[in-house]
Amino acid sequence: MPIKVYKPTTPGRRISSVDSFSDVTKKNPEKSLVTILRQKAGRNNQGVITVRHQAGGAKKLYRLVDFRQEKFDIPAEVLAIEYDPNRGPRIALIKYADNVKSYVLAPAGLKVGDKVVSSKNLVEAKNGNRMPLFQIPIGLFIYNVEVTPGKGGQLVRGAGMSAQLVGVEGDFALIKLPSGEIRKVRKEGMASIGMLSNADRRLIRWGKAGRMRHRGIKPRVKGKNMNPVDHPHGGGEGHSPIGQKRGPMTVYGQKARGVKTRKPGKWSEKFIIKRRVKKTA
Repeated sequence: MPIKVYKPTTPGRRISSVDSFSDVTKKNPEKSLVTILRQKAGRNNQGVITVRHQAGGAKKLYRLVDFRQEKFDIPAEVLAIEYDPNRGPRIALIKYADNVKSYVLAPAGLKVGDKVVSSKNLVEAKNGNRMPLFQIPIGLFIYNVEVTPGKGGQLVRGAGMSAQLVGVEGDFALIKLPSGEIRKVRKEGMASIGMLSNADRRLIRWGKAGRMRHRGIKPRVKGKNMNPVDHPHGGGEGHSPIGQKRGPMTVYGQKARGVKTRKPGKWSEKFIIKRRVKKTA
């Protein structure tokens, strides 16, 4: 959705922008579909920082989004498009023909009053419908893709994201992920048709540290600004370089920047046809 820019009344407001929320049709969440989200970041009960650069943040309820959509062949009507503070895309409140309500990820273009259906058989390949990969026409954009059939969607769940079904070979479907990686997925796995909503979220400029703290994100400090006890880069006079190190290191003393972190011989290696496209600055 469009990004809203305010008049530069303060230095922080001058460079910041916000989501317009023009596509949201319902403000308060469905009470039966939310639960308490407990804080897991920051310090533990002994005061030791176990999750760095995260703490605090605005209180929020967790929306129970249905990533499986296992009520097959029962049409559902879209009642509302809602904002979810726990994820980038919008979520849709749907009501099945048997009066059961549920939250699902909302694709771009989904509107109140539209009908969506999840089925293991061939249904109309329209926005929001869900079916097995081998039933989906080749070349369509998909999201919320299952890696393990029946486990629920695990791939392509971010704002504005979509994968493309490249083909079906034997027991597997070939999909091209947003990163450019092409991999095999079991063809019985389910996927939804379309592209996820709120694609403009990546254009938001958060502007100031206070807005980041509301999101639960704390400031990051360079290692060379710390003391030697806190970071391998620490110590020295003033803003010193990292010293006689073989290269940049993490706070735990491991190599950083440009180091491959994927475990060699990982079980999923055989399913990757083409590695992701490395982005250059």
